[in-house]
Amino acid sequence: MEKTDSLSYYDNLSNYNIKINKYKDALSFIQKAINYSEINNKTKEQADRTFNLGSIYFELAKYNDAIESFSESITLYESLPPSSRYAQTYYYLGVCHIKKENYTSAEICLNKAQSIFKELNISDFNESIKLQKGIIYKSAGKYDLASRMFSTIISNQEIVSQLDLKAEALYQIGLIEKIKNRNNLALNYLNKAYELNAKTKNLEQKSNILLALSDIHERLLDRSSAYSYLKSHLNLKENISIANNEKLGIDDYEKFKETQQAKKIEQIKKQKKEKEKENKFAKLINILSIALISILSLLSLSLYKNNIIRNKSNLLLTEKNNELIVAKEKAEKASQARSEFLSTVSHELRTPLNAINGITHLLLEEKPKKSQLHYLSSLQFSGNYLTTFINDILEINKIESDKAEIENINFNLKKLLKDIKKSLKEVALKNENQFHLIIDDAIPDILIGDPTKLSQIVMNLINNALKFTKNGKVTITAKLLSTENNTAAIRFQIIDTGIGIPQDKLESVFESFSQGSIEINRKYGGTGLGLTIVNKLINLLGGQIKLESIEGKGASFSFDLDFKVNELQLPEEKKTKTYDESVFKNIKVLAVEDNQINQMITKKMLENKGMLCEIIGSGEEAIEIVKNNKFDLILMDVHLPGINGTVATKKIREFDTTTPIIAITAISLNENREMLLSFGMNDVITKPFAPADFYDTIAQNI
Repeated sequence: MEKTDSLSYYDNLSNYNIKINKYKDALSFIQKAINYSEINNKTKEQADRTFNLGSIYFELAKYNDAIESFSESITLYESLPPSSRYAQTYYYLGVCHIKKENYTSAEICLNKAQSIFKELNISDFNESIKLQKGIIYKSAGKYDLASRMFSTIISNQEIVSQLDLKAEALYQIGLIEKIKNRNNLALNYLNKAYELNAKTKNLEQKSNILLALSDIHERLLDRSSAYSYLKSHLNLKENISIANNEKLGIDDYEKFKETQQAKKIEQIKKQKKEKEKENKFAKLINILSIALISILSLLSLSLYKNNIIRNKSNLLLTEKNNELIVAKEKAEKASQARSEFLSTVSHELRTPLNAINGITHLLLEEKPKKSQLHYLSSLQFSGNYLTTFINDILEINKIESDKAEIENINFNLKKLLKDIKKSLKEVALKNENQFHLIIDDAIPDILIGDPTKLSQIVMNLINNALKFTKNGKVTITAKLLSTENNTAAIRFQIIDTGIGIPQDKLESVFESFSQGSIEINRKYGGTGLGLTIVNKLINLLGGQIKLESIEGKGASFSFDLDFKVNELQLPEEKKTKTYDESVFKNIKVLAVEDNQINQMITKKMLENKGMLCEIIGSGEEAIEIVKNNKFDLILMDVHLPGINGTVATKKIREFDTTTPIIAITAISLNENREMLLSFGMNDVITKPFAPADFYDTIAQNI
């Protein structure tokens, strides 16, 4: 029979709701306990309940809220004698900072907790603090010091019951060994951690261990086990997420935070009213003072009002500054996420595309049948276009920041459009469409401009037209509008009889990831980026796209562009070989490449020119074989299992400074030519490469 308005009443209700996974109600009751303690001036009780609130947030992985609660609790404990709970608050605050990767703040908190525990002669948390400090040392790259910390925890026989602590120490050592590329040793530690974890209920720890095991098996080329562990990790991660959502759903959490915010606002209003009462009283005192010393009172009143205005202005400026800081941080995070995505796309697409281009080149060199030559030429054109397309996608941020460069080279517009039509002929046949190209004869043969960006624009628009049209007609026209001051104004128009675009979607189709409707996306596929890129490229080239459409009857995209006319009508600029192919004969080449398809292509391309090629698949092998053998040239893939190409090159340069080393890489946003050359490489070939460029680079270096 407890009092309904008492600490024990609120505590019991909070604990009960935690047991039945109703964390929203648990948070509500613990907050009522905090408010009750504050109203009744019970500092210790308020500190304890604020610590409990932080512990709930910690369990729910709401680390920012946990940090705020633990910090408030510490402020309250500072006015009280040192206690075990005071030290625990510092410990958990330190762990929260580790979760947020604020390692400097974490170390300060853990040292403070250790100091208080030592003062109180309490040793229960010694090993836990040691574990967290080991994690901090590991993050700072002090692997030997961290390993010693973790090893003492594992060998401590006095903490037999704390299995999750030992499992975590084994897991952390496994991560260190993985960083050091001692994969078999890392696997041994992770397996032991996994065995210990099986005896506990620490699912978050189990999820981390499974992910690490997957990575190690992938490094050891045991892809079956790697996939199995990764699948288990993902399933467990999903179960943990579901369990956390059952404890406290997003809506429940947001409602609780809104309620707390409303209470804070109400408290601020209450304080403001009290302050206003105090101000009124102060004014009354001032009025009475005026009767005694009028001049001094008027001066004091003036200063008082000015101070209030200044404080309000300072508060407003502080709030605006904080808003700007938050907005800046969000923009930086978004930019970083986008850069990482583009980097991953670059690497993952370039490697298989290199294989496609290489195999096409090899097939063309082996004198294919006349009937096959058409298909191989179309494949080669499409591969070359896709290479350029990937590069343009990666540089779309340059377009947005006005840093993109526009080419001005000779090109044959008529031939360009015919090649595009030829490469998309199969797409037209697939949907049984009539596909027409109408080129104004008055258009000069050779123009000066950027054929790559123009190709990307036209191919995107034609692809869209062919994709959204079935049993219909797609027509591409290029019409000369005028030729003045050695400049040709040309109108391009792509017309289809497809599904058309609703009137309310005519503007939104040019936005990123927009395709008119979910049904269209499901039926026809695609990313919704094509028209966005088209719009940006046309604007970059000085034009403006126009769209006319009737739903169910088709669409028409048109744009006008100006090109300089080559008055002499010189032919297109073509690269010529600057070397004699005899330089390749009997040249001994070491190719370091882990992808089997690229191994085959590289070897075949080298041998076709009379070179002698030896293939290996890792950086470690490269170092050993170069020590014991003499090569005329080394082709070094940058992304290799184990030691990567840059590290292998650096080690080779310690004993061999003369053999030319050429980097072959699906270069990402985090790499550039200057960075690769700084490791001792002589040149860089970017995947996917054109065969002519490949041979030319080799010739220049031998």
